[in-house]
Amino acid sequence: MKFLVISDMHGEYGRLESLDEEFRSVDAVLFAGDFAKFGHTETGRPALEALCKKHELIYSVIGNCDEPAFLEEVEKKDICVQGCLLYHEELVFAGSGGGSKFTGTTPNERTDEELVSDLKIIDDSAGCGADENGHWNNLILITHNPPKDTKCDQVAPGVHAGSPLLRKFVEEKQPLAVITGHIHEGIAIDMIGSSTIINPGPFAEGYYALMEVAKESGRWRVTGSELKKR
Repeated sequence: MKFLVISDMHGEYGRLESLDEEFRSVDAVLFAGDFAKFGHTETGRPALEALCKKHELIYSVIGNCDEPAFLEEVEKKDICVQGCLLYHEELVFAGSGGGSKFTGTTPNERTDEELVSDLKIIDDSAGCGADENGHWNNLILITHNPPKDTKCDQVAPGVHAGSPLLRKFVEEKQPLAVITGHIHEGIAIDMIGSSTIINPGPFAEGYYALMEVAKESGRWRVTGSELKKR
C-alpha cells in the first residue's frame, strides 16, 4: 500500500491542489493534525472540507492549533483515528491528537498522560493485532506530537521536544510506522527499534512525504519512504 503523508496544514488548504497527482497515486492519506492556522481556529473547517474532497480514504487526528471540540467535526467525516482503531486490509490505524503543554498559546495543549491516553484502546484490543511479544507489526500510529528523542522532534541540534510517554509506548508496541508532525524543524525519517518514524514537515510550507508498506514473509514492512516538497 502507498500513502501520502501530510501534517500541519495550518489553513493553507489551497496547496492541496499541487498534489493532485500524488492523491491519485496513493491508496490512502495520513494526516497528523493542525488543520487550523495558528491563532485562527476558524480556518480548520475549510481545510478539513478541502482535504476530504481529495481522497476517499483518509486517516487523521487533530493538532494543537485545532480546538479540542473540532475533533467532533473530524469524526463526522469518518476519518478520525484519535482514541480509536480503524482496520483496512490487515492494517490497523490509531492515533493521538494535540500537542504537549508548552506556551499555553494554542488551544489543544495536553499533558503527556493525556496524549498517551488516546492510545489506551490499543492495550484494550491486544488480541486484535499484537504478537506474542505485544508488538503491533500491522499498526500505523498517527500522533500529532512526536515521540521524544528522534530526528523528528528536534527543534535545534540536540534539543528534543517530543513526548517521553509516546516514546515509551512506541518502544513497547513497536508499530509498523509512526506518522507525526508538530515540530516544524523536525522534518525527518527515523527509527525507534523496528518502527519507522516520519515527520513530513509543515504542509503549510509545501512539505509532505510518501510511504509504502507491504507484507513480506508474514510480516508488514515499510518498503519505501521519501520526504518531498512542492
